[in-house]
This record gives sequence, C-alpha cells and structure tokens, in this order.
Amino acid sequence: MTKVFIDGSQGTTGLKIFGRLKKRDDIELITLSEELRKDLSARKQALNSADIAFLCLPDDAAKEAVSLIENENTVVIDTSTAHRTNDDWAYGFPELSNELENKLVSSKRIAVPGCYASGFIALVKPLVENGFISANQDIFCHAISGYSGAGKKGIAQYEDENRDKSLDAPREYALTQQHKHLKEMKIISGLKNEPVFSPYVCDYFCGMVMTVPILAKDLKNGKTAEDVKALYAKKYNGTIVKYKESIDENGFISGNAMAENDGMEITVAGNEERILLIARYDNLGKGASGAALECMNFKMGQKPEFMLRVSN
Repeated sequence: MTKVFIDGSQGTTGLKIFGRLKKRDDIELITLSEELRKDLSARKQALNSADIAFLCLPDDAAKEAVSLIENENTVVIDTSTAHRTNDDWAYGFPELSNELENKLVSSKRIAVPGCYASGFIALVKPLVENGFISANQDIFCHAISGYSGAGKKGIAQYEDENRDKSLDAPREYALTQQHKHLKEMKIISGLKNEPVFSPYVCDYFCGMVMTVPILAKDLKNGKTAEDVKALYAKKYNGTIVKYKESIDENGFISGNAMAENDGMEITVAGNEERILLIARYDNLGKGASGAALECMNFKMGQKPEFMLRVSN
C-alpha cells in the first residue's frame, strides 16, 4: 500500500487530488486534522512518513516543505512553480520525450508543469527540437481558461451571486507580461526568449485552450503546415496527449470541451500562410491535478490509461 500525503490539501489542486485518491484502494492517505495541517512539526512527520508527498503550496512554502524531508525514499511531486526549471528535478510531462519520461520514473523530485505552460510547451518544443523554427524565433500566444485557474479566491468571486458585472465577459490579464509561467515556457520549450503571452479568464469553471499563431514563412527548411501536422501526429499518439486532425465544432473551439478529463488534444488550423497551433485540455486535469496524478502513476509503475476519467 502506497502512503501518500498532500501538503496543502485545501487548495483547488490539493482538493482535486485528495478527492480522487480517496477513492483508490491502492493508496493510504496520510491526513492531518484541521488544527495540525499548518503545524510545522506535524507536517514534517507526515512528509517523512509518506512514500509520495504532493506539494500543493505557494512557492516559498513548497521550498520549505522540501527542506523538511529527511527520508531519502520520499518522492516529492510539487505542483508549484518553485522547481519547474530546476535541472535537479524531473519535469512532469512524460509525453514530451523518452528522456523526460525516464527521468520522471527514476527521480524522487518531480515538478508538475503549469497549466498554460503545458499547452504551449506541447506545441512549441517539438518545433524547436526538430528544427522547424529557430530557438531565436519570437513567439506570440494567447489562451483562454475557466475561472477555476484563479484559485479559491477567484472561484469565490465568480460564484458570488452579487458579483461584479465585469466578470460576465472574458477578461484579459497578465498585462505587464510577467506571468509566472513565462520562464518555464521559454526554458522547457528551448526558446531563447520568453513569448508574448495574452491569457484570458472566462465565465466557465474549467477547461483551457492554448493557441500559438505562426507564419508559414517562419518555418525553416521549407517546412509547411502539413509537415507540422505530421510531426504532431507521430509524436502525440498516446492515451493522454493525442493529435487530432480537427477539434472544432462547426468552426468554433469550445474552451470547456475537455473539462473533467486528463487528456490533451493537439491540432493545427489556419491556412498555408498563417498557421494556428492549438492545444485543448482541462486546466485542472492535464493542466494541474491530473498531471500530478499521472506523475504519481508513472512512479507506481501504472499505465497512463489509469488516468483517463469522465468525472470526479
């Protein structure tokens, strides 16, 4: 029986992980009472008693939690941004390469990718690695997300019956171009520069679409949109991440079509001159708790098929 502790189980990601793990009969959950869940000594004991410890904490608290672990056998799966670009940690997106999958399986320190970063990296990293675009290419991207990505405070604002009318419409944010995922998006995808990124939070609970527009003339070595499709089709043909020739519904792509699902759909739209690279997934699935549980399952030697779900 695998012993699991979730440090930060009251946040959105932690609650999702807890809700799914408590239904499994191969997991023994280590829990703390309400009065002890922030107690340093109690947390330290729980962390060191666990075979697998999920960190669903702010960055500084996640770093503190790691410093408390003295048990060399404890596997840490961190959902914060604290360790995503740290070479000593495995990056928890096994579909990106055999190298990353092998490092995930062998490592005891795993960083779960960010929600927006997951779609961006899935789209851009293969192009950089295979010479379709230059690492120096200036990249622009935009994304829409359900409001669950805003955390407990944001969820409460959207679900307040007396909420501000401005929440009725999509809202662009990260206007200073300092979004916390930018460093990760650049480094993991292999780019030299951070992308220009415009995210929008929208009035639905969960689901995400990441779009990266590129010009065909910026593709190197005579590559075309058809070559990009062929690259994705060869790379993303597993259970979790899949290339699809089309994901639109009569010319529209819905942001919440992958809600309550751990998968990711990859597609290419546009035309011969202007190309749209698109990833659709759940910001709480492959973009957060689902990705964290996928990492755990890899560590436990379970197949990715174990991950897919329709609902909680």
